[in-house]
Amino acid sequence: MSQVCTICGKKTQVGNQIERRGLAKWKGGVGRKITGKTKRKFKVNLQRVKANIDGTVRKIKVCARCISAGKVVKQAS
Repeated sequence: MSQVCTICGKKTQVGNQIERRGLAKWKGGVGRKITGKTKRKFKVNLQRVKANIDGTVRKIKVCARCISAGKVVKQAS
């Protein structure tokens, strides 16, 4: 199953994990240097929720932001 929020369409994003070495300038060093960059994934905080959609109760995948914003009418289990 796909990792996509059914309400807002939020999905997995791609970014970089940065490896650094050295001491920061404000601590008396010469500054932090980047020694490597590797790809990583930022996954969505998806929850399976029983929700009331068009008068019927269905299990859908919704992100935590949509739940806390009140965009989903949760159904008691």
